[in-house]
Amino acid sequence: MASDTDIGSPERPTRPGRWRWLPGSRLGRLIIVLNLVGLTILISGALVLNELRRGLVNARIDSLTTQGELLATIIDQAATVGEPEPMMDGAYAAEILQLLSNPRSQRARLFDAEGRLIADSYWVSDRVEWRTLPPARTRGDGPGLDLNLSGGSEDDPDSADAAKAQAALRAEVNTALRGVHWAGLRVGVDGERVVSVSIPIQHVKAVLGVLTLEARDVDEIIAAERAALLPFILIAVAVSLMSSLLLNRLVAHPVRRLARAADRVRLARARAISVPDISRRDDELGDLSRSLEDMTHALSERIDAIERFAADVAHEIRNPLTSLRSAVETLGLVEEPAARDRLMAVLQNDVQRLDRLVTDISNASRLDAELSREAPTPVDLRRLISDVVSLYQATARLGEPAVTFTAPEGLETVMVSGQEGALGQVLRNLIDNARSFSAPDGVVRVALGRQKGQALIMVDDDGPGIPPENLENIFERFYTSRPKGTAFGGNSGLGLSIARQIILAHDGTVRAENRRRDTSTEGDAPEAAGDIAGARFTVILPEARR
Repeated sequence: MASDTDIGSPERPTRPGRWRWLPGSRLGRLIIVLNLVGLTILISGALVLNELRRGLVNARIDSLTTQGELLATIIDQAATVGEPEPMMDGAYAAEILQLLSNPRSQRARLFDAEGRLIADSYWVSDRVEWRTLPPARTRGDGPGLDLNLSGGSEDDPDSADAAKAQAALRAEVNTALRGVHWAGLRVGVDGERVVSVSIPIQHVKAVLGVLTLEARDVDEIIAAERAALLPFILIAVAVSLMSSLLLNRLVAHPVRRLARAADRVRLARARAISVPDISRRDDELGDLSRSLEDMTHALSERIDAIERFAADVAHEIRNPLTSLRSAVETLGLVEEPAARDRLMAVLQNDVQRLDRLVTDISNASRLDAELSREAPTPVDLRRLISDVVSLYQATARLGEPAVTFTAPEGLETVMVSGQEGALGQVLRNLIDNARSFSAPDGVVRVALGRQKGQALIMVDDDGPGIPPENLENIFERFYTSRPKGTAFGGNSGLGLSIARQIILAHDGTVRAENRRRDTSTEGDAPEAAGDIAGARFTVILPEARR
């Protein structure tokens, strides 16, 4: 059935969709949205992971710690004076900090034992820091810059960010003055993230000062990684959009065409789905298209068969009804008892024929439904044939042909996959057909065999045989060809047709042939060798896999 969005019908109006602004059908829009959602999650995850690069922060902390411990050791060894109470020579320590070049991306600060800033790598480098000056102060506004922990003009006490940065730096230095190494992230003056380590400069156990190393390039590295990731993101977006459009064209559009074709079939504007360019595709949609075509063709053939069956039924019923009407109209005009008896016999025969026709037509009409309703199960043909033949033998009447069953020695079971009731009906139809052509003292022989993985059932009679030109016609519906003297109306002509229909549904075959007596002479043609000894119906079924 077609989708509600793209295929409209009188009894099923289209509904506005949430994503109508996207091109294509509902399935195509779903493909596009799902691709974009997955891509958005991927991009968001990549950006979030870049924001929280713990590995980068830890690596910077390790690097700064190694450098800081080395610098602290050098300053302790070279700039410590005084015995027994050691002190740090601030001027000499500043010179050492100036001689040991630091990367431009890092900043080193040196504090004395009181927490006062005595050296800053920015003071002794050629780095020029600039920023907009704060508003001018008026007299009485309070104290000026606090240079104890400030770095000069970069710390603006009037700025909230600067105050937070100064407080964080003060807490970090105070922690180190207690002899504890400090390492982590803190907020800088401009609100940027700063990786900082503070290492106490100790001489034995005395803390002479604090060396602080900080790196402000974390945001720059993350921004650079984002910029490097941007081309890949753009390529991924382009590929996702192209794949979505391609899937829309290759999947959603053909499915929509199939849905429209199915709607045309449903609305009786076509007898079969036909989408040639899709059927030629070597993929699942091609398989679906071919399967739908085969299905609709099969349904069309079934409809034609039903129409032919209805026409045949009407024709077959019309004949006895016409005979009945004529007999009834004539019955009132006939006064001779013998003539009235003949008319009554005609009426009885026509009623019997109608009864047989109605019964067989009912069985034939229910056959397809019964075959499709029940699942196939393993069936033992030897047991089934034995049961059916035993029933005929138990209910046989005087003057009726006998029914026998034979099977080769050692053939205990022959298993097939099918429906036991339907196969039993095949056997009954073939046996009834053979008995109707047999003499009262004749014998109907049923045999079971096996050949090349197939089960063979043969039903033989001793009747007059089948004309060669009618070996296939006898399986057509309502076809009857009986010798003179056969009871009128005793057969509807549906038994063999029903038997073939059941066998075909079980992936088997059924054929008819004539048996001949072995009286051939050299030079005779095969079809002329011997007299006809009767008819043989052979059923071939595939054996069930064990």
